[in-house]
Amino acid sequence: MLEAANHSEKLLVSELKKGNEKAFRQLFDMYRQDIYGYSVSLLKSKEAAEENVQDVFMKVWLNRESLNVDQSFKAYIFTIARNQAFNVLNKAANEILLKEAVFYESQKSHEYGDYAVREADCKKLRKQAIKQLPPKRRQIFKMSRKKGMSYEEISEELGISINTVRNQMSKALESMRGFFQLHDEII
Repeated sequence: MLEAANHSEKLLVSELKKGNEKAFRQLFDMYRQDIYGYSVSLLKSKEAAEENVQDVFMKVWLNRESLNVDQSFKAYIFTIARNQAFNVLNKAANEILLKEAVFYESQKSHEYGDYAVREADCKKLRKQAIKQLPPKRRQIFKMSRKKGMSYEEISEELGISINTVRNQMSKALESMRGFFQLHDEII
């Protein structure tokens, strides 16, 4: 039965390469939920996941002529979904509002346990994540997040370039994201 599914998928991909919209629609219907679930697990946002699904299949359609019929279509689209999700997360690291939205959405998406206990655990975990940052990076992070200072203000106060501030914030957020992933069972 698995071989029949693979054969069917290969036929659909072959037809898609020729520009067959019905084949594209069948592949979309076949995999959209799987890609959506995977995207939600990476992005922690239903809206971002929906957009990622659309982007994945738009990319498939635009690059349909270069599809390899002998390779797994499912693996191909999951790779696209992962790469695009990582691109979204990387952009989020450079956009303050989006960073905070992703951070808070990931906390909101876990709906189990007592909220007050989880909130206290999250605050404690966040303090630990900030504490593990190198001193200068921690100082820049606190100036940005706790004092609400702009990168330009931080740059002027510390006598460093805006790019250095931006770099340090990006590294701080990346480090904290990794820290949170290691402690995912608490969040």
